[in-house]
Amino acid sequence: MDRIAVFFAEGYEEIEALTVVDVCRRCGLEIDMVSITEEKQVRGAHGIFVEMDRTYAQADFEQYDMLVLPGGGDGTKNLEACGPLMEQVDAFAAAGKYVAAICAAPSILGHRGILKGKRACCYPGFESHLTGAQIVKEPAAVDGNVITSRGMGTAIDFALEIAAAFCGREKAEELAQAIVYR
Repeated sequence: MDRIAVFFAEGYEEIEALTVVDVCRRCGLEIDMVSITEEKQVRGAHGIFVEMDRTYAQADFEQYDMLVLPGGGDGTKNLEACGPLMEQVDAFAAAGKYVAAICAAPSILGHRGILKGKRACCYPGFESHLTGAQIVKEPAAVDGNVITSRGMGTAIDFALEIAAAFCGREKAEELAQAIVYR
């Protein structure tokens, strides 16, 4: 079974992170909510605490097929400051495994050179951080093993693209109808 890790850092954007978890679980995918620290509860950008499935030390990267980086100003900075996570992001991208980021977090992929020659999008104003990317203004952009999205308002689009990567476009469209999305 495909397994996805969504990483939570202090200041993460709640809707961006939890929409991916919710939509993918509805599609039957295994999702781990992973704190980048040893704290099992992580506070989001709007003061909402969420209990994680595991801490970073408990994460088994051999089991993951995708790493997801939610946005949020402070959340993105805190994710990028986590050296061990950045090493994993680099390794996944180099191996052709999926990496996904939304809002400000695609800037992390840009800083690491992962977006060179790829179509990508991000929160307005962060485009200069998408080094080497072909910037698009779509709700979500998929290019090979990289999925990016623009922000809270595109979180469902982002989550559905992630679901489609593992469950197929048809199942993702069925879910979109079931949740009354568009």
